Formats: sequence, C-alpha cells, structure tokens
Amino acid sequence: MRIVLVIGLICTLVFCNCEDKNSNKNIKNTTKNGEAISLKNTTTKKNTTKTNLKEEITNSHISDDLPFKLSNDNAREFLLSYGKENVETLVRISTTYGDIDIQLYNESPLHRANFIYLVKQKYFDETFFYRVAKGFVIQGGNSDRKQMAQKRFDIGDYTLSQEPIKGLKHHRGAVALSKQWVDNPSNRSTPYEFFIVIAKNGAYHLDGEHTIFGKVVKGMNVADKISNVPVDESEWPKQNIFIKAEVIR
Repeated sequence: MRIVLVIGLICTLVFCNCEDKNSNKNIKNTTKNGEAISLKNTTTKKNTTKTNLKEEITNSHISDDLPFKLSNDNAREFLLSYGKENVETLVRISTTYGDIDIQLYNESPLHRANFIYLVKQKYFDETFFYRVAKGFVIQGGNSDRKQMAQKRFDIGDYTLSQEPIKGLKHHRGAVALSKQWVDNPSNRSTPYEFFIVIAKNGAYHLDGEHTIFGKVVKGMNVADKISNVPVDESEWPKQNIFIKAEVIR
C-alpha cells in the first residue's frame, strides 16, 4: 500500500512540474504576443488620434466649400473655372511689420486663380515668411506647424504649368511662385509658396525659371523691413513672421 502511495505521489509531482513548465512557456508566449498586440493597439490609438486631429483641424481651418482634392489631373480645369467666378486681383498680406498689397495679373489666369483660391481657403493664415534671403527675396507660404501640412493635405498635391507674361521680368517688387528644382524640366510652379523680389536691381537671373503673377503695389517698405530681420544659417527668421491674407477686390 505504501509503495502504491509513493508511486502515486511521484507521478503527481512529475505531472505538476510538466504543467508548470508548459504554463510558464505559455505565459512567455502570451507576454510576447501581448506586447505585440499592445503595440498594435497603441498604433491604432495614435491613428485614431491623428484622424480626430485631422477632423478638428479641417473643421476649424478649411472652408466647407472645398470641392475635392486638387491634383495634376484636375487642377487646371478647376482653377480656370474658379477664376471665371472669382475675378479679384488685389490681395493683402498682413504681418506684424505691416501690410503688403499685391496686384495679381489676369495674364496668368491659373496662378491668379490659385492664389485667390488659397487666400479664400485661409491657407496662408497658418504660414510664415519662412525664408529671408538678404538683398534678394523674401519667401512665404510655408511653416513648421502641423496645421499647414494638414491644409496642404486637404487641398491637394499639384503643380501649375508656367504662364510666362511676355516682357515681364523679375523686377524689384515682382511676386512669383516657387518651384521644385529637382526633376522639373518644365519649371512647373509649386502652388503654395510665393516670393517677393527685394533686390534693388531686380533678380533677372530668375527670368524664365518662375511664373511672375503679380507685383507689390503698396507696402514695399514692409517687405524691406522683413528682409532685414535676423535669420539662421538656413535663412529662416529667428522669430516667426506670421502671415494673414485677405482678398481686397
């Protein structure tokens, strides 16, 4: 009888030890899987937060009349149509240094309509004069704020074909759109960033490279003030120069 009890006790201990090993193995696997699942859940939460942020920014800063995302496939048709319904040609850029009034040219219909459209969508109100090249240009329409990136995402990813106006040069006060310098043989304009020529003798080496779509008619002294602010090594002003833009007429 004692032998049977001893044998039974030994079997029970062996069984328990095997079960513990398997249990520990399962716990380790569960922990690993749990970490992976936890990471996935965290990512999902982040994505959800981003989505909510996007909706919040969109509702707060983007007009409800955005028709659709602009792209190279639809931007030309849309902007030409938009320009016929929105014929304004005078825009005011407001900064802490004062106002700059820009007269837009009807001879560059895509660029004029694009600028009016972005102003009315309040795109520029989240941007800065972010580049000050001393004695050369000041450049606006970009920033390091999330709202700006969100607005670009909402409006669309597109470029504009050049619209050269015969005889028009990069005189002092000329306003043109920037362009990508890489893989852009036709010098298409980026729609969001513009620059004002500050150089007293003009910047004629840029002729043919950019589309000039307007000129400063008031506030060139303000542009000069901005051109003299302290900048870092990348020509970014050390203090942000915020922009507000409105259509005057």
